[in-house]
Amino acid sequence: MSAQEVTITLIKSPIGRVPKHRGTLRALGLFKIGEKRTHKMTPQLAGMIRNVSYMITVEPSVKK
Repeated sequence: MSAQEVTITLIKSPIGRVPKHRGTLRALGLFKIGEKRTHKMTPQLAGMIRNVSYMITVEPSVKK
């Protein structure tokens, strides 16, 4: 059984945000608005998403 993959998109600027939240975005690999990254859903990732949910969108990844 494989883990579900999700695509995370940065939709708001991290400028002026809580430093811990900016660090979370860096850990997710998101640096510029509109940038997308695909990650496997894990409990750790779910916590990171919850932490910065006001700056990102999350959608299921499309398998090619």
